[in-house]
Amino acid sequence: MNIAVVAETAPAKTIIPVIEKLDANVLSLTHSNMAEELLRPYSFEMRSIGQGRRSGGVKNSNATIAKLVLQDTYSAYNALKGKKLDLVLTCGNAGDVRKGISAAKKLGIPKLHIEQDIYNPIEMIAYADLITVPSNEYKKKLKKMYGIENTVNIKGYPQAEYVLRHILKDPDELYKHYGISDFYVLFLGGDTRPEDVGEIIHQVEQLSHNVLVVPYRFDVSFVSRFITKKGVYIIDGDVDLISLMNASDGVIYCSGMGVTIEVGALSVPAVKVLGFHRDHASNDLALSLGINVVSIYEIHNAVEHMKTPFGSRLIKNGSKASYKVAELAKNMNMFGGNAGGLSSLRKIWNQRKKYR
Repeated sequence: MNIAVVAETAPAKTIIPVIEKLDANVLSLTHSNMAEELLRPYSFEMRSIGQGRRSGGVKNSNATIAKLVLQDTYSAYNALKGKKLDLVLTCGNAGDVRKGISAAKKLGIPKLHIEQDIYNPIEMIAYADLITVPSNEYKKKLKKMYGIENTVNIKGYPQAEYVLRHILKDPDELYKHYGISDFYVLFLGGDTRPEDVGEIIHQVEQLSHNVLVVPYRFDVSFVSRFITKKGVYIIDGDVDLISLMNASDGVIYCSGMGVTIEVGALSVPAVKVLGFHRDHASNDLALSLGINVVSIYEIHNAVEHMKTPFGSRLIKNGSKASYKVAELAKNMNMFGGNAGGLSSLRKIWNQRKKYR
C-alpha cells in the first residue's frame, strides 16, 4: 500500500499511531520542521510543500495569503503526482489539509480525513471521500451544520495513544537545562490572537510562579517585547512540548485540540484560555476532562484552582480509534456516502468567516 500524509505538528502526532498499524510506504508532506522530524522515521520520502509561517503580529494581506496558498498547493500537487498512491491521509484544520486535499482531488487520489473540530473544520474536507469523527454527536453535527454525511465515528482521539507512548525526557534534565524546577508552561497556539498576546503575558506575570513561554505560532521577538518581569522566560526554538508539560507544575494554553489531548493524556493540571474560537470542539473536550476554560482576565484565579484532568479513558479510547482509522484506510470502499461538495464547502466557509 502506498499512502501520502499531509500534516502539521499536532496532526502528525494523530497520524503516527495510524500509520504504525499499516503495512504501507509513506510519503510525508509538510511545511513544519517539527512535523518533518516526527514523521521522518515512518516515511520512505519527505517532501516540503512550503515554509512554516509564524506571526509577527502583522497580518498578511488576502492577496499575499492567496499567493502563498496557491504556491504550496502547487508544491503538494507536484509532490503527489506520479506516485501511484492508494490514499492521501490528512488531519486537522490548518492550511496543509486544504493544500493536500486540493492536490489529491485534482489527481483523483482517494482522500481520508481525520476530523476533530466539527465547529471549525477546513473547508476542503467537503471533498474528502471519507471523514472520521470522535463521537456520534459530532457525526450528527457535521451533517446538520454542513450537510456532510460520509463520516465514520471512531470513538476517540488517536493522538492520545501517541502521548502515552512518547518517550518522556527526565524532568531533572529539563530542570537543569532551563535552570528552574518549578514552573508553569504557557503555550501560545493557533487559537491565540496577536492582539491578545500582550494581555496574556500581563496576566501570567501576576502569578507568583515561574513561567516558561512557548510562542509556537509567534515570532520570539514579537512575544518577548511584552515580557516586563523576572520569572517569565521565553523558549526560542523547537521544544519537546510533551516532556516539558509533563515536567511542569501546570499548563496554561491558548490552543486547540492537540494540546488539550496532550495535557489530558498526561494528567497535568491545566487551564485553557479562550481564543478567537469561542465554539470549539477542544473546549468541549477540555470541560469533559475537568479542565477549566476561561477568558484571559480569569487566568490568575483559574490557575490558583487548576485541576488534574481525568485522562485515563482518553488514552484507552485513543488506542481503539487509531486501529479503526487504520482499518478504514485499508477498506475505504466498504463505506458509502457522497462527499459534501460545493454546498458543504460554502457552509464551512461561512462558518470560518466568523473567526477572521
